[in-house]
Amino acid sequence: MPLAFESISHGTLPFGFFNIESDMLLLDHYFFFASDFCVYVADMAEKTDNSSLTTATWPIHVIEQPEHIGDLHAAIHGVGYTGFIGEVYLQFPFPKEPKGFKQNPEGFQTRALVSEIIATHAQLLEISVIVSSDGQEIKIGVYRFDRLQFHKLINYVWRGGYPRWKHGTRPDYVKSMKEKLSKNFRGLFYNIHFDE
Repeated sequence: MPLAFESISHGTLPFGFFNIESDMLLLDHYFFFASDFCVYVADMAEKTDNSSLTTATWPIHVIEQPEHIGDLHAAIHGVGYTGFIGEVYLQFPFPKEPKGFKQNPEGFQTRALVSEIIATHAQLLEISVIVSSDGQEIKIGVYRFDRLQFHKLINYVWRGGYPRWKHGTRPDYVKSMKEKLSKNFRGLFYNIHFDE
């Protein structure tokens, strides 16, 4: 489930997986797949250095109206299925048994269906991502994070969020991201630590 993270620009923001059978992440009203996020981050790590501004453009689904996002808590408890999140929960309900509450490492396999659902609720926009020249900040669209908070977002995905990856098995795209970040230990990624 999404957790609260501190941004420089907007205070506390939700970030994370919102359904255990999808690898889609939300960042407030931005939605993107974890598999894409890991590729974008790894690519940025390979290109970053301490002396230049790093910029990229990420395709991100943007839902401006809260009612089009839906009510996550109502969907989890099976009492309301509104907006995008509600439609996803109609397809993939919250597990009846607490032990079933684990992030599916094969959630990327539902991507076609989740993409079809979000297309009716969101705009797919090219969002600018800018890393400051000193590597101490990243701006993802309108949201700004300091280096350490961005490390926490990356670690959230590495862990499989809350409740963590099912059977402790991480998808290959997550392992590949870690491998590339570990070889590019500078700038925005300086001193990044991966939790176990």
